[in-house]
Amino acid sequence: MPPGQELTVDIALIGTRGIPANYGGFETCAEEIAIGLVRRGHNVTVYCRPGNAPGDPEEHEGVRLVHCGYIESKFLGTLSHTYRCMRHARRQEYDVLMVFNVANAILTVIPRLTGSLIALNVDGLEWKRAKWGPIAKLYGRFSEWLSTKTAHRVVTDNGAIQDYYERRYKTPSTFIAYGAHVERSNSTEVIEQYGLNSGDYFFVASRLEPENNADLTIDAFRQVETDKKLVIAGSANWKSPFIERIRETTDERVIFLGAVYKPGHIKELHAHCFAYVHGNEVGGTNPALLKALGYGNCVLALDNPFNSEVVADAGVMYSKEPTDLTGKMQALVDHPERAEEYRRKGVERIRTAYRWDTITEGYEKLFRNLVDGYYREHPESE
Repeated sequence: MPPGQELTVDIALIGTRGIPANYGGFETCAEEIAIGLVRRGHNVTVYCRPGNAPGDPEEHEGVRLVHCGYIESKFLGTLSHTYRCMRHARRQEYDVLMVFNVANAILTVIPRLTGSLIALNVDGLEWKRAKWGPIAKLYGRFSEWLSTKTAHRVVTDNGAIQDYYERRYKTPSTFIAYGAHVERSNSTEVIEQYGLNSGDYFFVASRLEPENNADLTIDAFRQVETDKKLVIAGSANWKSPFIERIRETTDERVIFLGAVYKPGHIKELHAHCFAYVHGNEVGGTNPALLKALGYGNCVLALDNPFNSEVVADAGVMYSKEPTDLTGKMQALVDHPERAEEYRRKGVERIRTAYRWDTITEGYEKLFRNLVDGYYREHPESE
């Protein structure tokens, strides 16, 4: 490569449902960094599941799309898709395989043995989720360990997760946060469809799983003296006793919307809520929390190392004691000027720490360092 010329990297992103992003955090991350890297002059391929986008397009915003089949199963969907993607990728000439989801670590063994450069985004501590049984939890812990052996570089999106891998596995990782956009919505058409008024509801948007603590939020809200509503958007991908139980609440102010996927709906629900309540306690940097800050919400977040790192002083932290959340919700209702100040701080937090262009730059540096062999000489570099 001539002196002064930047290295162009050929990258494959594997382990998501694909782009355009229609599902979750990994998909949004893949779309943002893939498009960003193409605009920076790199060659990027994203592996997708069939049906992710109408017509299974072969290109999106300059990103090459490859569709590989999978087994429709809660447990085998991810692994079967990644396996078929790896088989296809083996016949290509990628410089780096960027793999998402620590559960895919076992499928990186063969490309590692055949000389492929592998980065693996491990996300959070997925095995802690209540939905997984003993065997799945054991597999999750095994995958964590294996990721430190098969990946040339582990990627963590939260300082607490980075510390966890350093402490438990003595493995340094590259910290690259997740990102968000600063956005607003002046339209009220969507919330009117749900029978809501701007500023008159607390909002929750998450998968309804026990570790996301919607039950705690409902219990706390029951004691808040207000005419405001508690609106909950979310569901689960299986029949959930937890959802059945929380839906038994007798508080008529609590409204369940179910899963909300229509374009623009979540954005408008965020943009017009009085405050957003984030009860997630498993994982690293949670996309829903960043999205809430970027939409200019006043955020109340469960106090744990992951959420505290993201929120800093831009929101209200609460404990798992319902009375603590009750008191903090009541304080915002009684002093709405405080909520307005947190809205301003939330937007500034995203602008200073979680911009997608900065995240893309981090991945670009990671891929160039892998190709240059930098981490072989500086294994402790972050």
